[in-house]
Amino acid sequence: MILNKNTRWVISLFFALTLSACSSSNGGRYDMANDKAPSSAPDVTRVEDAHPKYEPYSRGGNKKNYTVLGKGYQVMDSGKGYQATGIASWYGSKFHGHLTSNGETYDMYSMSAAHKTLPLPSYVKVTNLDNSKQVIVRVNDRGPFHEGRIIDLSYAAAHRLDVLKTGTAKVEIEVIYIENPESIALAELKETKSHYIQILASSNKKKIDALAKNLETKYLIKTRLVSANNLYRLQLGPIGQRQIATKLNDKLKNDGYPQSYLISE
Repeated sequence: MILNKNTRWVISLFFALTLSACSSSNGGRYDMANDKAPSSAPDVTRVEDAHPKYEPYSRGGNKKNYTVLGKGYQVMDSGKGYQATGIASWYGSKFHGHLTSNGETYDMYSMSAAHKTLPLPSYVKVTNLDNSKQVIVRVNDRGPFHEGRIIDLSYAAAHRLDVLKTGTAKVEIEVIYIENPESIALAELKETKSHYIQILASSNKKKIDALAKNLETKYLIKTRLVSANNLYRLQLGPIGQRQIATKLNDKLKNDGYPQSYLISE
């Protein structure tokens, strides 16, 4: 039978729509319709916690406002000080190897997680309140979009917290916030306080004077005496930056002055 041009076009369109519907019913871009644990997983008991460090928030995945399943969410400007208690779930094979919300590849064997509103990436300590087990995860994805759930753990993190058997668990989450080193340095440059290191206090002024000369020669920093009630306090300073004063104080402790401490004015 010879088909005319219009008939062939209708048949082609029918097959295209059929294949599209099949693909949609099988989970869209994911290979599985439903999530599950891996059938042959490596030993994840030795997977280390995520190691918190400063990372700038990524451009991807941090859209200020977004909507999922008709509900709107607002991403936080910073995770500093964030704590919450709620239900944790986990996600595995269905999403393994696919892109996370900030453009990375999801690895269910790494210590990672998803959160609805924390900026990406963020580091979070997760405590299972049923057994007190803890992990540190790196949040690089969005979710879970189920009512009452506050975090979606990777397979490895869920295994470490013993959540796989129950599927969900009541947890406490706490952001481990790492300051931007450049911001810290700029803040120190703008600092107006003066810092002193108190070495010791004594009523023997002659002894204090001799020690003051030795310290000035050794550390190339001026000293001062603060006297009250016939007691002389020997202090090194002033030192303009707290970071430098802290490092010097640590050195003094190692050099035989374990009682030294920092004073800021």
